[in-house]
Formats: sequence, structure tokens, C-alpha cells
Amino acid sequence: MAGRLQDKVAIVTGTGRGIGAAIARAFAAQGAQVVIAEIDKIAGTAVATETEGLFCRCDVTDQADIDATIRQTLDRFGRIDILVNNAGANVFHRPHEMPRSEWARCMALDLEAGWAMSEAVLPDMRARGAGAIVNIASTHGFKIIPHTFPYPVAKHGLIGLTRSLGIEYAAEGIRVNAIAPGYVDTVIAQAYWDTFEDPAAERRKAEQLHPPGRIGRPEEVAMTAVFLASDEATFINAETITIDGGRSALFHD
Repeated sequence: MAGRLQDKVAIVTGTGRGIGAAIARAFAAQGAQVVIAEIDKIAGTAVATETEGLFCRCDVTDQADIDATIRQTLDRFGRIDILVNNAGANVFHRPHEMPRSEWARCMALDLEAGWAMSEAVLPDMRARGAGAIVNIASTHGFKIIPHTFPYPVAKHGLIGLTRSLGIEYAAEGIRVNAIAPGYVDTVIAQAYWDTFEDPAAERRKAEQLHPPGRIGRPEEVAMTAVFLASDEATFINAETITIDGGRSALFHD
């Protein structure tokens, strides 16, 4: 039986671990040819080996790396059907205590890279009149948690980028959507909990915030990405799907 992404060519950024690695595995399992665009050569190569994908060492804040990734993809596969902009980093500060360099780092990784990668794949997608871009945003793009500046600013911007590009290129057969995960069990989440005196207690607190009594799994985000990238979602465009177990719908006093 053919997979839901059979023979489609997908570039996924930030694929060395966590959500990105889960997306790469899910795409490969559904028949896609996956390009592992990852800055960490060891982690990226491991995922590429596992998924039988093409590893491209890519710093998404470096235009030369982006151009090389696109060139290698087209040389190997001849087209780009899907782009998943997953690479990013938590950059959390109180605004008045934040070095200006941290603002620049956050915007470069969590917003500007999404546009740079999208800009790079658009020529091929426009020429063929088809394509799907999936941006991994965050529930920080809707709700503000104190002391996490400027990450929510970047994620608000990424959702705006999703909507703007989705409208701009819809008539050319290109769909642009986003996924906004809440707490997901990743190395990044654990690193955040590890900043507290009792990391296990912080994790339990996060789990209790969600109606199911747990946090999300990377695979749950990955399967939503499969759906949005597939031909099952051809009339979904400029939309953001929240994956947080219903937390954002929960009433708070």
C-alpha cells in the first residue's frame, strides 16, 4: 500500500532530535524522500541513516547553507514538494534584562529562518504549481507566559508569516500552514525544567496543566505534519492547528 506522502520530496529542518526527528521518521514511513536539514552533523546523519534520507548540514541562519541544501535536494531528487520549518530554539528572558544579542538570535532562528527557507523553495514550487509548507510555531504564538521574551514575539510573527504566504500563493497551488504545539516531551522541554530546583516537580506541574493529565509526544506533532503535507489537506491553507491536549480551551479563573 502506498504511503500518504508516497514519493514526495520533503525538506525538514532541525531534524536531529525531538519534533524534527519524529517528523522525518513519520514522513519516511509514509513514503516520502526526506532531506535532513540539520546543523548537528552527528545527530543529522543518524536520522538520515535511519530514514534512508539525504543529510544536508544546514544552519538555517546561514544563507549559503540554505542555498546548498536546496541545490543538493534538486540535484538528487529534481523537485521539492514539502518544506517543514521546524528548526528553532527557546530564547527566554525578562525583557529589561535581555541582551540585545538574544533578540537577534531569537528572531534569526525562530522567525527569519522560516522565511529564508520558504523563499528558497518557492521558485521550484511555483514553477510546478504545487507545494506544501508547514511551519512549527508554538502556543506561545497565542498566549504569553511571563519571562519568556522574545520567543512569543517570534512565534506570533511565524504565524503571521504562515497566513501571509498562504494567501499570497494559494492560487499557485502552494499551501502554507502551521502547527502550534504546547508542552511536548522533548530535550528542549526537559532543559527548561532542569533550570528549576526540582525538575521532576516542574514536569508534573506541566502535565497537570493539560486536561489529559500528560504532555504531548513528538509523534503526535509529526502525524499532524503528515496530514498537512499530504493530499488529504488540499483545502486547508493559512491555518494553524494547536496541539496542546485542550489546554488552550480550558477555562481559568
